[in-house]
Parts: sequence; structure tokens; C-alpha cells
Amino acid sequence: MKLDVEGLSLSGKTILVVEDDETLRTLLVDILVELGADYAAFDNAEDALIHLLDTGCDCTLMVVDHGVPGSIKGMELISLAHEKWPGLPAILTSGYQLDASEVTPPVTYLFKPWSIAELSIAIKHALDGQTQYPASPP
Repeated sequence: MKLDVEGLSLSGKTILVVEDDETLRTLLVDILVELGADYAAFDNAEDALIHLLDTGCDCTLMVVDHGVPGSIKGMELISLAHEKWPGLPAILTSGYQLDASEVTPPVTYLFKPWSIAELSIAIKHALDGQTQYPASPP
């Protein structure tokens, strides 16, 4: 895959990916690698949290699906990470429209299905410290 995402380089950045859908997780990782990022990918939030605690949060950004299996959901993982590492950029994804009160800053919300262009905009927003929560799905 050869991506041409203007102005977006993730060289030197490590992205934590939490997505239970194997196909989507693989696609997301492929996109991030193409943009120059290193990654750690998990299919559930519990394993991702253990990784964060073990590594001292060696990531630059988290991309987390809200509806992952297990007792910790995506936004809860992000909230737990923010307790220890405030301001860590995060993108929350979901195929279901979430209540705005469930998405607490600093989090960028990305509704599924997303395009590569939408993902790149969300990454830029998150890394620039901007948050967004669309009122309705695109």
C-alpha cells in the first residue's frame, strides 16, 4: 500500500491500537506503518492496559475502539491512561453513535466506518491537541 497523506508523518512515533476486529486492526496497523509509525496492537483493552503499565506508556497516541470485548471498554481504557498520563492523545472509534458525555477530552472521536482521509485528520487533530466530537455520523 502506498499512501499519500499530505503533511502527515508518524516517523518516530509509537501508536497503541486497540481493535477487536482483526481485519480492521490489520488495516489500521498497515496504514500507521506506511506513515512511519511503530505500533503495539491489541484486541482488548485489558491487554493494552497491561502493556501501557509495563512499558510506562511508551506510546505517542492511542487509537481505541470503544466496543472491545472484556470488562474494560475503549473510553474507560483512555480514561485510565489519562489518570496516569494526562494529555496523552487518543482517538476513540466506534460504529455506534456515542453520547457526547461518554467521550471526555482530550479525545478525538472517529465514527466507523472511517476513510483513510478521516483517519489522517483525526490523527492530526489528536496530535495537535485538538478534540472533536461530531454531533452525528458523517
